[in-house]
Amino acid sequence: MSPAKSLSALATIALLSCGLSQAKAADIVETAVGAENFKTLVTAVKAADLVETLQGEGPFTVLAPTDEAFAAVDEAALANLLKPENKELLQAVLLYHVIPGEVGSDQVVKLTGAETANGQRVDVKVADGKVMIDGAQVIATDIKCDNGVIHVIDAVIMPETKTLPEVAKAAESFGTLLAAAQAAGLVGALSGDDDLTVFAPTDDAFAALPAGTVESLLKPENKDKLVEILTYHVVPGRVYSDQALEAGTAKTLQGGNVNIGVKGDSATVNNAKLLKTDIDASNGVIHVIDAVLLPGAAQQSSVSPRQAIENAIAEGSELYNDGHAAACATLYHDTMQTVLSTDAHGLSDHTVSHMNAVLEDSGTTHCANSRAWKLRRGLEVAYHDMTR
Repeated sequence: MSPAKSLSALATIALLSCGLSQAKAADIVETAVGAENFKTLVTAVKAADLVETLQGEGPFTVLAPTDEAFAAVDEAALANLLKPENKELLQAVLLYHVIPGEVGSDQVVKLTGAETANGQRVDVKVADGKVMIDGAQVIATDIKCDNGVIHVIDAVIMPETKTLPEVAKAAESFGTLLAAAQAAGLVGALSGDDDLTVFAPTDDAFAALPAGTVESLLKPENKDKLVEILTYHVVPGRVYSDQALEAGTAKTLQGGNVNIGVKGDSATVNNAKLLKTDIDASNGVIHVIDAVLLPGAAQQSSVSPRQAIENAIAEGSELYNDGHAAACATLYHDTMQTVLSTDAHGLSDHTVSHMNAVLEDSGTTHCANSRAWKLRRGLEVAYHDMTR
C-alpha cells in the first residue's frame, strides 16, 4: 500500500479516536489520565518517576499501549517490572515508547525507524493499511497534547535489555571476539553504562586471518596489542548505520579513525563488508563485519599505495623485532590486500599476479616467522615495481 493510502487509513483511525482528545489541550500525562484507557501506563509512568519528564516542554511523541495491551503482558513479569528495585529497567521500557520531537501520522508512514528517548530504535513498517511499530499495531493517531502527540498501540514494545557482550553471546557467531575481549580485559567496559558502537567481526572473519594470528594475540604478553586491535572496533556513542554512512568516518576508542562508505553493492568499514547492521543492545549497537580491522593496515587507506607499503614495512619491522611475528604478518597481509584493492595502484599485471600468489601461499604457511617474511618480500616486489 502506498504511503498516501496508509496516511488515509491513519486519518480514519484518528477520526475514530477523537473522543480521546480534549477541547482544551493538556500535557501528555493529563491527556492519558483523562482518556481512561491508559490506567496501567499512567501507573507505570508514576512508578518510574517519569511524570515530570513527560509533563516537560517537549515536544514528545508517545506510543501509548492501552490497558488491554498491558493485560496481554505476563502478569508476574509486569508486577516485577513495577517494583521499586526495577525502576531503572521500567524507565528504559517506558522511554522506548517515547520519541523526541513531534512525529505526526503523516511523518510516521514515511519512516522505517525512529530513535527513542531510550536510545534504541523502533522499526516502522507500513503494509496492508496497517502501521506496525516493532510488533505493535498503531490503532489511533494524532491525539494532540500541548507538549506533543500520542499514537495508540495495541501491544507493549520491549527494548533490548541485554548488554553488548550478552547480545553477541546470544548470536552464537562471535565466540572468538568474546574470547578476545575476555583476554583483553574489555568485557566489563563493553557491559558498562556508556553507549558504544561495535563493529563486530564474525568467527569466520577471525578464522580468515593468517594461521596463528589469533593464538598469538591471545597470549598474555600480547595483551596490549590485542587491546589496541579490539578498541579499534569500538566507537563511542550509539551510531546507527545511516548515521555512520552519512558521517563517512568515525573515531574509535583506540584513537584511530575508521572509514565508512559504499563499494559496489556493499557498505564497508575500511575494507570489511557490513553483513548486518543496527543490532541493538541495552548499552549500544552492533554492526557485523566480515573481516577483522587492524589499525596499522587501516591507516593506509588514506595514503598512496607506495606510502602504505612504506608505513607497513616500518611498523611491521618493529612488530617483528618485538617478537610479534604473527601480528607483523597480518599487517603485511592486510596492506597487500589494501594495495591490490586500490584502483590506481599502478602495478603491472605480473606484479599483481605475484602478490596474489604470495597471499594464497601465506595462507598455508603455519610458521608466523616464515609467513611474515614471505609477505614482506611480496611487498618489496610491489614497492620496487612502483619505484622503477
